Amino acid sequence: MNDSTLETILQLAKPRSQAAEIYFVSSEDTPIEFENNRLKSLQTKALQGVALRVICNGRFGFASSTDLTRLEDLVDAAVQTAEIGSPAEFEFASNFHQIESGGANYAPPKTEELVEVGDRLIQQVHDYNAEILVDVSFHARSGTVKIVTSNDVYAERTSRTTSVSISGNLVRGEDFLQAYSFDVANDRPLDTDRILAELLEKYRRAEHNATITSGSYPVLFTPRAVASAIAGLFDTVLSGQTVVQKSSPLADKIGETLFDPRLTLFEDPSLGISARTFDDEGTPTSRKAYIENGTVKGFYWDRRWAARAGRESTGNGFRGGLSRPSPDMVNICIAPGSTSTADLIASIDEGIIVDQVLGAGQSNQLAGEFSVNLDLGYKVEQGKIVGRVKNTMVAGSIFEAFQNLVDLGDTPEWVGGGSYLPSLLFSRLGVSARQG
Repeated sequence: MNDSTLETILQLAKPRSQAAEIYFVSSEDTPIEFENNRLKSLQTKALQGVALRVICNGRFGFASSTDLTRLEDLVDAAVQTAEIGSPAEFEFASNFHQIESGGANYAPPKTEELVEVGDRLIQQVHDYNAEILVDVSFHARSGTVKIVTSNDVYAERTSRTTSVSISGNLVRGEDFLQAYSFDVANDRPLDTDRILAELLEKYRRAEHNATITSGSYPVLFTPRAVASAIAGLFDTVLSGQTVVQKSSPLADKIGETLFDPRLTLFEDPSLGISARTFDDEGTPTSRKAYIENGTVKGFYWDRRWAARAGRESTGNGFRGGLSRPSPDMVNICIAPGSTSTADLIASIDEGIIVDQVLGAGQSNQLAGEFSVNLDLGYKVEQGKIVGRVKNTMVAGSIFEAFQNLVDLGDTPEWVGGGSYLPSLLFSRLGVSARQG
């Protein structure tokens, strides 16, 4: 795919439409997977395609294809769908030119090197406990996105990353203990020493079982658990789409202080693996505080939902594959607090730590409520971790939780490439435990 193909699509679409937008994506993924202590697969997967949006007679048309030899058919399909398409409520991006290269100087490890690292990680876990079944997965990914509109937009973004995940499954009778850790990089070597140490620490903390009775307790969420159980709720209720649909509980709360003043939640597209200067509609991105010192400041918008609200896009229109754009964040960040995680744990007389949760965990996202089953959690007594708790659930809401905030950890961590979060300790949340 070269720029002359994009220009051809644009020239085919211009005479048949009032405006056109072309979105091209090309990606390649080479996974290296070890399953149950053995190398399972090593192959490369590639995807290439284009999505076309047009405005014809005041209506939107849309078509996408992975066959780039039939460009006239692509334009025909987009124009035809405009006959029954939704009214054109907004204009495509205009007068924007940007070329960015994420990880341009990053040289991913060679396949044979990653295979050796995978074998070494498995052996190191077995040095701790030979009964653990270990899975290791590497992904070397590269991708290119190009956006062109008839309103003088040309934006191009390339990325190159390598990720590693390690998980272990320890089976003892009817007891299953699975723990995992993860790292992703585009400007440094993978930190396999850190993820190995994290995995082994989880198993050490879980060597003994502990029990807790149902009730209300202090609950500490690790950064990974914050990402799984809490950050996604903010992602939902801060979306312009849920605001327009009147399903966000924050829709009419701009300027109100609804959370602890220590909570500042923001998006910074200049940070992290997923950093980008424009979204998938060719709109520039920017740093935005959505909740500042506990006060609701604003929401994030793509072009469609911003137009419906009478607002401007905030550069948050992103796509999954060749789909139409929808509102999403580049990343979600929470400003850290002033207490180390170790000191937060030491302050708990009796409570639990949530480390890994099963599934997404939310019960009613639009109400800001969560109900998470612990995949891996620990009991704390008199400031010490005494063992793993099983058959346990934690429930609450982001409004209740942040009205009972003890503190935020002082060292945020990247969880994957899209969340930069500290640990959080709440003084009181509902805990439900099934004995036996």
